[in-house]
Amino acid sequence: MADPALHPETQPLKQIAIDYNPEACTHCPNSNTITLTFDHRGGARWRTTTRFLYGTFSALIQCPTGNTNGLNFNLYLSSLEGDKSQDEIDFEFLGKDKTIVQTNYYTTGTGNRESIHQLGFDCSDGFHEYVIKWGPGEIVWLIDGEVVRKVERKEGEDFPEKPMFLYSSVWDASYIDEGRWTGKYVGCDAPYVCVYKDIHVPTGTALECSCDS
Repeated sequence: MADPALHPETQPLKQIAIDYNPEACTHCPNSNTITLTFDHRGGARWRTTTRFLYGTFSALIQCPTGNTNGLNFNLYLSSLEGDKSQDEIDFEFLGKDKTIVQTNYYTTGTGNRESIHQLGFDCSDGFHEYVIKWGPGEIVWLIDGEVVRKVERKEGEDFPEKPMFLYSSVWDASYIDEGRWTGKYVGCDAPYVCVYKDIHVPTGTALECSCDS
């Protein structure tokens, strides 16, 4: 039986908060479009202004073109970025190879549940739809309407259950695993622009919350 928490009504995202480097992030609510730029200023990160407890989150994404070695661009849920006990559910693009995407999820700060997926296209060539469906017993990741990963909660195992923000960022991850994860940043094609449009969130599961806790 389908989990009803995965299918609440979704609506276009109207408001965001920018966590750092606001000059590298633009938001047009009328067209439901957000751009993130990575250049000599570094990158930027945006998030929703409220947390959500379950639901479907989606966006059309066109990743940066050119030599993106070292960069990480993404769409993910997190109970609070930087919190060592965070819950999190990820789509992460690894700049060294734009024909793959990594999915992962965290419970109380513990991840190590990575999976790599072949996209069948270059994520910078055009817009593609990325969807996270999250319920109390199941997480589903979809790309262009096709399920690429599904995780069901098993008895006795931890599972993401904290209310979470929707986040996205572009950042230099060259230092992780000595560059083996995303490659080493070169920057020869900067500025790098990641574009998000038609972003939808499950407004019916939004919670009143403090944005700093």
